[in-house]
Amino acid sequence: MTTPSGAAPAGDDPGRVSETVHRRRWAILAVLMASVVVVVLDNSILNVAMKTIASPEPTGLGATQSELEWAINSYTLVFAGLLFTAGLLGDRLGRKKVLLGGMAVFGLGSVLGAFSGSPEELIGYRALMGLGAAFVMPATLAILVNVFEREEQARAIGIWVTAVGGAIAVGPITGGLLLEHFWWGSVFFVNVPVVVLGLVAMALLVPDSRDPAPGRLDPLGVVLSVIGLVLLVYGIIKGGQLADFTDPQVLGTIGGGLAVLVLFVVHEKRGDHPAIDMAYFRRPAFSAAVVAVGLVFFALMGVTFFNVFYTQSVRGYSALQAGLLVLPLAAAQLFFAPRARLAVDRFGARAVCTAGMLLIAAAMSGFLLMDADTPIWVLEVMLFLQGVGMAHIMPPATVSIMQALPREKAGSGSAVNNTFRQVGGALGVAVLGSVLSTTYRDGIEDTLASVPGLSASARHAAGESVEATLGAADRLGPRGDALVGPAHDAFLHAMHVTALGAAAVAVFGALIVAVFLPGRDAAGGGPEAPEPTERAEAGAGR
Repeated sequence: MTTPSGAAPAGDDPGRVSETVHRRRWAILAVLMASVVVVVLDNSILNVAMKTIASPEPTGLGATQSELEWAINSYTLVFAGLLFTAGLLGDRLGRKKVLLGGMAVFGLGSVLGAFSGSPEELIGYRALMGLGAAFVMPATLAILVNVFEREEQARAIGIWVTAVGGAIAVGPITGGLLLEHFWWGSVFFVNVPVVVLGLVAMALLVPDSRDPAPGRLDPLGVVLSVIGLVLLVYGIIKGGQLADFTDPQVLGTIGGGLAVLVLFVVHEKRGDHPAIDMAYFRRPAFSAAVVAVGLVFFALMGVTFFNVFYTQSVRGYSALQAGLLVLPLAAAQLFFAPRARLAVDRFGARAVCTAGMLLIAAAMSGFLLMDADTPIWVLEVMLFLQGVGMAHIMPPATVSIMQALPREKAGSGSAVNNTFRQVGGALGVAVLGSVLSTTYRDGIEDTLASVPGLSASARHAAGESVEATLGAADRLGPRGDALVGPAHDAFLHAMHVTALGAAAVAVFGALIVAVFLPGRDAAGGGPEAPEPTERAEAGAGR
């Protein structure tokens, strides 16, 4: 019987990571963090480049609003739809192989996307990048769990979470710097050197690991998961675009996606070789943590969405300045996420995650204090508190998810974690974005109707967002000056309503965590979590 790559050789303690892997574990984590950062960073960078890409050639591609949306959504659809499948393939084929392949595809998509000649090409290459990213994200966390022993996993996962959160915050800053000095495609091309160096480092440092007994393939389960997730995410995106979740097309798509996912669950429960054992979801340490991750990103992405408009359209900051204003969010996660395990050791995951959720709710509610002339340090405090809250939710929740499963199923656990995070974020942008859009239109439509010479179609277009209203005001010249103040007021009211919605979601998440997440006595996944010797005997490729 052969020893998996990285496993302890005969004669060594079978419950420990091999000495070679143990010595280089922090270097391996650095490589994994680099791959996560480049994938997450690319998504947040693109938001800053949208205005430039919409500009006529040669400055941009002359993309329409719909084409810009699909440049984002094509990535999201492919990424979310394939995350679960990618995690399963990593467990079966080898996580290092899947990670290398995903990074290579992501790098290729970045090169092609940087030199796109049309919006249609950019949309296609963004989908290719989403394909690569779907194989990178679950593999990194699965490898981490197989490189670090259980007693160090909480610290390592805290650092991994810091990379995810930091990349979200730093992306707009990086994008702003690049666009000030280079062409729009630089926001994609910047990925290439990181990908190349990452591939070399992975090949040299990262050990391979896989499930030694994956069982037979479950092709029907895989197909059902892909179809269900794609339909669900597409429906969410479409509902956000229309700002109407009662539209028949939206209801039909979301309903179809949920129906297929129900079929997937039924199939998995009845099958003798399921893609994922549904019994895991009966474990509070797993299911409550998964829900917490989804709700955190629901609130985060919704607030990120309106904060961009607040800082740039209402306060008048540039894209780079607006990106710098998000630094307190990144700084809080950078400092507190690696240390969250200390709070968990003392108070337990339930208390820490509940407090984190309530802190996020308080930070969201703090946006009610923000007006057109509020000192900007108030916003910085709100973002810092939000970062502190996230730093005390994501690491313990992720640890709870990963340690609730045996090590050989790390790819599946990572895929579920990332899928809920992605779906939660998509829902946050769509639902809270719809609340923002609808409330804003209700607040500005009477003002737009009073403007002489503005056609019905022009009024409708100008009411889509504060940026659209300000654009219409600029085109009207002196007659449009009267629109600026009401547009800011209508947006601020809409932002306050949306922030309250995000705060309510965070409070709901706190209730879920407080009721269902195991407390201090069940730390580490409870009695259902596999023991280290069991994981070693499973040959989880450490």
